[in-house]
Amino acid sequence: MTHMTGAEAMVRMLEAHGVRHLFGLCGDTSLPFYDALARLDHGIAHILTRDERHAAYMADGYARVTGRVGVCEGPSGGGATYLLPGVVEANESSIPVLALNSDISVASKGRFTLTELDQKAMFRPLTKWNTVIPSAAKLPQSVREAFSQMTTGRPGAAHLALPFDVQKQTVDAAEVWGDPALGVFPARRQAADPDTISAAVTLLREADKPLLICGGGPVIAGAFDEVRRLAELLDAPVATSVSGKGILADTHRLALGVVGSNGGTTPTRDVVAAADLVLFIGCRAGSVTTEKWRHPAHGKQRIIHLDVDPATAGANYPLDVAIVGDARLALGQLGAALIGAGVRSRGGAASAAALRVASAKREKFEVFDALARADDTPIKPERIVATLNALLPVDSVVVADPGTPCPYFSAYYQLQESGRRYWSNRAHGALGYSLAAAVGAAVGRPSAKVVAVMGDGSFGMCCGELETIVRLKLPITLVVVSNATYGWIKAGQKSGFDARYFSVDFSRTDHAQVAAAFGVKSFSVSDPSKLRDTLRVALEAGEPTLVDVIAQPLHEANAPVSEWIA
Repeated sequence: MTHMTGAEAMVRMLEAHGVRHLFGLCGDTSLPFYDALARLDHGIAHILTRDERHAAYMADGYARVTGRVGVCEGPSGGGATYLLPGVVEANESSIPVLALNSDISVASKGRFTLTELDQKAMFRPLTKWNTVIPSAAKLPQSVREAFSQMTTGRPGAAHLALPFDVQKQTVDAAEVWGDPALGVFPARRQAADPDTISAAVTLLREADKPLLICGGGPVIAGAFDEVRRLAELLDAPVATSVSGKGILADTHRLALGVVGSNGGTTPTRDVVAAADLVLFIGCRAGSVTTEKWRHPAHGKQRIIHLDVDPATAGANYPLDVAIVGDARLALGQLGAALIGAGVRSRGGAASAAALRVASAKREKFEVFDALARADDTPIKPERIVATLNALLPVDSVVVADPGTPCPYFSAYYQLQESGRRYWSNRAHGALGYSLAAAVGAAVGRPSAKVVAVMGDGSFGMCCGELETIVRLKLPITLVVVSNATYGWIKAGQKSGFDARYFSVDFSRTDHAQVAAAFGVKSFSVSDPSKLRDTLRVALEAGEPTLVDVIAQPLHEANAPVSEWIA
């Protein structure tokens, strides 16, 4: 019987599930695991980060662009607590991230050992599945269960705690195996009940103005062709949540764009209101997408809800039909059933739905374009979006932090092709996400130009990872929307609290100089007429770059956020 240590077995189990990249940083309790990574030939690249939170965000961004499980790791104690923000963001965004923390020895628990905490209790409510591995003999089974849980059904995050003494115990090598098909997601897809498909087809055929509202689910499922085909069969506009952006190219005649309180606009909301049937696809129909469940309005439209999670359908709206299944498979079933019932694609650019979409988008962009052309200072956010729209290659990846970037880029950044080319962290909206997620995206999709757009509040929370970008020589471009305030909160104080501004403003930082100190090629721009050339040089530099844009603050801007507009 051949044996290996628990640390060696963990490396081999990751390898068996197809893991190619590992984001994290070292600690005392991780020494056996790091030694195994150093000694063994496994093909896993370890990406050393500057803190654990950003290791988790990197794993998240990596998973989104590759369709593979993102893996992050860190030591016990503070290392475990620092991983939490990234793990919960991934889990509630249905992104499979495996968080691996080393831990104190099982034999040392309950003895006031340095860095002791109950990792299982801490991660349980924040993950789809988690455990503390009690012995090396249980390690292979625990890792297999983690990968199965992460990638089947509704994808999500998992956490494993690997105690120090378990890393040194021995494992029967015959038990060390895994299914590489569980290293990608969604795995083991399930189709929908044919009866629910038939019921949905009946309602869809009866509808005069059907509307599709897509969340992140169909993007995760890769249902790009299926959504497009269904929309064309029904002549139905396709609206999305922020997470659903990219399910249809923004240039498609039926692509309405993002709707809701963050990134939605009055013209696009009017299209939602005009629908007589709404089909939610992989969308939780939460407070943001529906503007607190007002659009669609309860009782005024028929509702079909398709989701891989049985608990999601019907959570917020009374349903006419609930369809449970993988979005790609279920939409394929719907399309085939509609064609079987004699439905054929309706019209083209002059179809009724296409004309409604074109009118709404024309009205939406007339306002945007006028502001984007303005030569006012500070530079308007619209100018930043329009410039990147004009300069970025089609296959670029843009990650937008919360605050100023999210509503503007969600509403107005135009994707020329469908695919995972844009996202923001919408589960919890923590600042400081985009820089690290862009690192994960650049590692996972090295052929694409990757851009992270953040406010200066976010920059202050993540700038340590500039060293990581420089060390890895990643040609990422960072755009800082610099306005020296926590803009989202200040705008909320203006709209809801009679402009009583309190504790939201801070000193302006020269972000270009900070980044230059890390070795990043950096630029600062305050003149609107110089923005395009500055961004062009930064984007084409072929090395890490940062552009610090002195920009209009949100409370003075015309942001596509419904509560401020109202």
